[in-house]
Amino acid sequence: MLNLFKKSPDPDAVHAVYRAIVAQSRQPVFYAQWGVPDTVTGRFDVLSLHMGLVFRRLGGQGKPATDFSQALFDLFFKDMDRNLREMGAGDLSVPKKIRDMGNLFYGLTTKLNEAMRRGDRAEVESVLKRNLFADREDADVVALADYLEAEYAKLSTQAVEAIIGGRVLLGEAT
Repeated sequence: MLNLFKKSPDPDAVHAVYRAIVAQSRQPVFYAQWGVPDTVTGRFDVLSLHMGLVFRRLGGQGKPATDFSQALFDLFFKDMDRNLREMGAGDLSVPKKIRDMGNLFYGLTTKLNEAMRRGDRAEVESVLKRNLFADREDADVVALADYLEAEYAKLSTQAVEAIIGGRVLLGEAT
C-alpha cells in the first residue's frame, strides 16, 4: 500500500537512456579505429564506459537521480544476464559470470571516474590501457581518453531532469 506513494523512475525513460547508451557504445570507431577489441568483453567495456559517464553525471544529484541510476544499473545487468543466456551460458554459471562482470564494471568505472574527477589525464589513460587494451600496440588510448573527457563535458551541460526523463544526448565518437 505504501508503494502507491513512492515515485519510482519511469521505466520508459530508463529504457530510452539505456538504448541511447547501447547505440553509442556500438559505434564502429571504438573498435575499428581506436583498437578496442571487437569481442564480447570489449563491447562490455565500452558499454561500461558510457554507463559510468552517465552515472557520474547523475551522482550527487538527489534521490530521483539515485533511483534512476539504480534502475538503469538493474536494466544493464538484466540485459547482460539475458545476453549471456542467449550466447549459451549454462544456467548455473550465469550468476557467477554476472558477479564477475559487476566486479569488472565497478573496478573500471570507479578508477576511471576517480582519475577524471582529479583531472589526472595520465591515470585516465593508464586505466584505459590496463582495462581495455592490455597489450594491444595499435590502441589509440589518447583518442579514447579525449572522447571520454569531451563526452562527459557534454553530459555535464545536460539537465539531470532531462536525463531522468529519458533524454540523454551522447555525441558521435568521431
